[in-house]
Amino acid sequence: MENKIFTSLLLAIYCFSWVVDSAVFTVRNNCPFTIWPAALTGAGSPVQTGFELPPQASRALTIPAPWSGRIWARFQCSNSDRFTCDSADCNSGQIECNGAGGMPPATLVEFTLAGDQGKDFYDVSLVDGFNLPVAVTSAGGNCPTTSCPFDINNKGCPTELAVRGGNGAVVGCKSACLALNQPQYCCTGAYSSPATCKPTSYSQIFKSRCPQAYSYAYDDQTSLLTCPTGNDYLITFCP
Repeated sequence: MENKIFTSLLLAIYCFSWVVDSAVFTVRNNCPFTIWPAALTGAGSPVQTGFELPPQASRALTIPAPWSGRIWARFQCSNSDRFTCDSADCNSGQIECNGAGGMPPATLVEFTLAGDQGKDFYDVSLVDGFNLPVAVTSAGGNCPTTSCPFDINNKGCPTELAVRGGNGAVVGCKSACLALNQPQYCCTGAYSSPATCKPTSYSQIFKSRCPQAYSYAYDDQTSLLTCPTGNDYLITFCP
């Protein structure tokens, strides 16, 4: 499902003409295995689309504002005939995603830099499912932190939502929309407004484990954060 929250984060990115400095996103891997983070630009200048990050390594991405996009990470990847990943692959056949998004389920970090009223907007979204824990903090510590620190793959993903990799381990937990494709889970049709699309037993599984993250499309009150434009951010996988 195309993430409605990502669409809403494009809100007002070009509603003013201020000149804003670039933001630096430092992506860190605290997982005990290698991951391959990637970024997808929704509006603004394209940024690095994919790279390898061993355990305890970091990489800085300089992102000119205004910008909207998402960052996620792939894992259990191999590069024999072509580069592929069991979790959140972008199906480019390469480490670089070349403008493609991650295949759900994937934990998404979503940003709008220099948006409405000179603010950055950001969130962690499980609307398209979960694949890795993540946390987002501002570099100066002067803005709210958001995270999904819980490993839902191995602690609580319902069998009907679980995605398994080539070794049989759970590598992702689908959203109910992705798994069941029904309007009440996808916030479509008669359920396409905040008044009609409410939390479900499935979204509440995600919310109980990661209360700061979006668990369904209209989960704004507890999940969408703001910060004054001009800050840098640390994105940590497996915080």
